[in-house]
Amino acid sequence: METKSLSILPAVLAIAVGALIPTAPSFAAPHHTAKSAAHKKSAAAAPAPAPLAGESAVAGGPPALPAKAWLLMDFDSGQVLASANPDEPLPPASLTKMMTSYLVEQALRSGKLKQTDLVSVSQNAWCRGSGTESCMYLPLNSQATVIDILRGIVIQSGNDASKAIAEHMAGSEEGFAKLMNAEAQRLGMTHTHFVNPTGLPDPAHKSSARDLAILARAIIRDSADYYPIYAEREFKYNGIKQGNRNALLYTDPSVDGLKTGHTEEAGYCLVTSSKRNGMRLISVILNTNSPQARADQSRALLGWGFGNFEKATPIQPDAVVGTAKVSFGKADTVAAGLGAPWTLTVPRGQQVQTSVELKPGVEAPVAKGAVIGKVVATSNGKPVAEAPLVAQADVERSGLMLRAWQHVAGLFGK
Repeated sequence: METKSLSILPAVLAIAVGALIPTAPSFAAPHHTAKSAAHKKSAAAAPAPAPLAGESAVAGGPPALPAKAWLLMDFDSGQVLASANPDEPLPPASLTKMMTSYLVEQALRSGKLKQTDLVSVSQNAWCRGSGTESCMYLPLNSQATVIDILRGIVIQSGNDASKAIAEHMAGSEEGFAKLMNAEAQRLGMTHTHFVNPTGLPDPAHKSSARDLAILARAIIRDSADYYPIYAEREFKYNGIKQGNRNALLYTDPSVDGLKTGHTEEAGYCLVTSSKRNGMRLISVILNTNSPQARADQSRALLGWGFGNFEKATPIQPDAVVGTAKVSFGKADTVAAGLGAPWTLTVPRGQQVQTSVELKPGVEAPVAKGAVIGKVVATSNGKPVAEAPLVAQADVERSGLMLRAWQHVAGLFGK
C-alpha cells in the first residue's frame, strides 16, 4: 500500500529529491489529503533504524544499512551476495503486488487470460477517492482490460486493480490468496504467507527479504513479455496520470524495476533490479524510514555489489572436462561436458577452482545430454556453485554376445 498526495509533481522534482510522489485525482477530499500529508510528514520524520551490518564473501563486508532487513542477489545464479536478516518474516506492504502481477503475467503467458479480457470492478474492489491509499481509480461497476489492470498494479500500485483481478481470477481475495501461497511454495518462498493481493496490513501477512528476491527473480525470468512494464515511469487511466514510485527509474539508467511498498507498520520498502555490463543484481530493502532512505540504500547496495563482484566462466560450454566409463555399451566411455553455458558471480580478483565428479556405474544405453556427473566450483576452499555434466554423445547398448563377454571380463577385472 502507498500513501498519496494531491498535486502532480514533475519528474524533474523526483530526480532532485530522489523519490517520485505520484498524483491522486482532483476529486480526492481535502481532509483526506491533509491527513495523508500529515502522515507522510510524520513517517518521513521517524527515526531511522540502527544501521544493520550484513554478511558477505567479500572482505570487509557490505555497507551497514538502516533497515530491518536487506539482501543483494545475483540474478543469473540466485546466489545471495550479501544480506542482513534475510529470512525474518516482515510486513511487505505493496511488495505483495509482485506476486499479484506475477500470477497475472503467468496466466497471460499460459492463455488463461488474454490482454483484452475485461475485468469488472466490484464494490469491494472500488477505491472511494481517499488519499490514504494507492489506487488506479477504476470507476465503480466499470470494466478494464487485463493489460490495463496489470499496469495499474505495477506502475500505480493500485489496490483496486489488485482486488479486481483477484476476484476475476479466483472469485475473491481469499481465493486468490490461496493461489498466491501455492505459487510462493512452488518458488521456494519458505518465510512467506499472503492474506490478500494488496499488502494491506494483516498480522498474518508476511514475507522475507530472501523470498521477495526469489519472487523478483521469477518475474524477470518468466515474464519477459511483461517485465518492461516494471520500468515504465508513468501510466494514465481514467484521465489520471500517475508516476512510478521507484525513484531509481529516474536517476539510474541501469535500473528497470521492480516495486515499492509502504505502510506505517512495514515502513518504506523497495525491490530493485539493475543490470550493468552483463550482470544483473536484485536488491531488497525492508522497513526503512523514508522514500529517500529506501532509494539511497538501494543505490548504495547495488553500487557496492557491482563494485565488488564480477562474472567468471570456470569452464567453456564446449569443453570436455572428463570421461565417464560406460558398461555394456558399444563404446567403453563417453565424454562429459556442460549442457549449457555456466557463469558465476564471484568477488573481484578471486580465483575459482573446479572439480569434476562423474557418476560410477554408468550403463548403456546413454543418450546425448543425459546427466552423468557434476562440476563443483570452489573459491578460497569453499564451494560456491555447481553445474550438471552431461554426455556429449549417444552410446548404444551392445549386443547380447558382446554384453556377455563384457560381463565375464568385468568379473575378472579386465
